[in-house]
Amino acid sequence: MNNRANKNVLKIKPYVPGKPIDEVKRELGLKRVVKLASNENPYPPSPAVLKAVREAGRNLNRYPDGSCFELRQELSRRLKVDPRQLVFGCGSDEVIVLALRAFINPGDEVVMAVPSFLVYSLASTLAGARCIQIPLKGLRYDMSAMKKAVTARTKIVFIGNPDNPSGQFPDKAEVDSFLRGLAQDVLVFFDEAYYEFAAAEKNYVQTLDLLRSRGNVIVARTFSKLFGLAGLRIGYGVASLEVAALMDRVREPFNVTSVAQAAALAALKDRVYYDRILKELNTERSRLCAQLRSFSAQGVEVSKGCTNFIQIRTSKDSRELSAALLKKGIIVRDMSAWGLSNYIRVTIGKPSENRLFLKAFAAAI
Repeated sequence: MNNRANKNVLKIKPYVPGKPIDEVKRELGLKRVVKLASNENPYPPSPAVLKAVREAGRNLNRYPDGSCFELRQELSRRLKVDPRQLVFGCGSDEVIVLALRAFINPGDEVVMAVPSFLVYSLASTLAGARCIQIPLKGLRYDMSAMKKAVTARTKIVFIGNPDNPSGQFPDKAEVDSFLRGLAQDVLVFFDEAYYEFAAAEKNYVQTLDLLRSRGNVIVARTFSKLFGLAGLRIGYGVASLEVAALMDRVREPFNVTSVAQAAALAALKDRVYYDRILKELNTERSRLCAQLRSFSAQGVEVSKGCTNFIQIRTSKDSRELSAALLKKGIIVRDMSAWGLSNYIRVTIGKPSENRLFLKAFAAAI
């Protein structure tokens, strides 16, 4: 069957997600396991969201609203965009796929940083695009090099804002310089899965303002991170009317479940709960970074970021360190798949989870 398969399928290595908690418990015979590998919110959705989920469950015999009408109206009001500018997906990952499906022909070029979110290269390769990968410069996007890489064949440039796994974002001056003189038919895709964590940072570019003046900007966001709806898979993109219409044309019918729509709508309306969660996670990130810096004598370096995860460089091989932590019931992300053989990525957990991680890390390091 390999000879009959789409040749682009054979070019990629399947994405390997972080191990589930129950699987690690079974494999290692552990009673308590802490998962800090997948940048999930350690707190459950708000009571209002859980109530909305229960109520939506009564109508599971019906197909969902294919247009996401109520969620579309609420988001358009909050974001101050035309409802038709919104495209909904099964997580923001699908918004990436929809952009590629709508605009890429075989042989077109897509520019991205490396290492960066693996789905950019996976989905682009499957779409038949040629991936132009620009190395990070000190764990930051080299925006100048990325601009120089744009050619007449470039269709899309992916920018993590902030990026995964570095947790960094290009500042406003860098983005302005990148966009200056860029051809209007080159789509600039800002992936803002971690937007809520970074929005208040100094020099963070507000991409919806760019979209209002440029027709070639796409902004993607998700309900998986701060809002804690990773298990429901719902995200959205914002683009010009023309771009959004083309992306919506290639979207599968009923791609967002009724339960996900109801949960996302309720989450948007419960700002008090999620503002508290955001404050808690930011506080824990600062505390965790400060404590990790006490291991500097052992060669530990912490990358300063503004997301719900941190990236840690050590003198140990990341596979060995991840395996040592796993034996103690702590699941972290081994970054060797990104080409970072001495790095691990750690999601910010609850205070008790972070303490367990620090104890295990101290022993392993």
